[in-house]
Amino acid sequence: MATSVREDLERDLGCLDLLGCVHGLNERDQTVFRLLQQAEERLTVDDVADRLDCERSTAYRSISRLHEAGVVVQEQVNYENGGYYYVYRPRTPEKIAHDMQRLLNDWYADIGQLIQEFEDRYSRDSDSRENQPLQSCS
Repeated sequence: MATSVREDLERDLGCLDLLGCVHGLNERDQTVFRLLQQAEERLTVDDVADRLDCERSTAYRSISRLHEAGVVVQEQVNYENGGYYYVYRPRTPEKIAHDMQRLLNDWYADIGQLIQEFEDRYSRDSDSRENQPLQSCS
């Protein structure tokens, strides 16, 4: 169920909640991000699935969402005899924070323009309504 902006602003957000809020990540995605952040090495999808005791497809979906959101980096590792696999690591907190700040600034500018359009539209409509007689509701 969607919440209003007012409800989101009145809520106590944590760091991971913020990451989820900005990028639309669910709790599993945030858990995978935390695991990748705490790992000393880059992890494969199978590593993530094993450590979180979940299906490989579940781990893959979360990693894909994190990668698409730009908070996780995918790197290809090649086998000597051909073939490859992917490992994942989080981007630096500074880069993630910078991207979130940019997204917030873009959103703020867009919302500011919508508010101005709202004011312009309904200010003109209210001026013309003030000169019209009141109509009954029946």
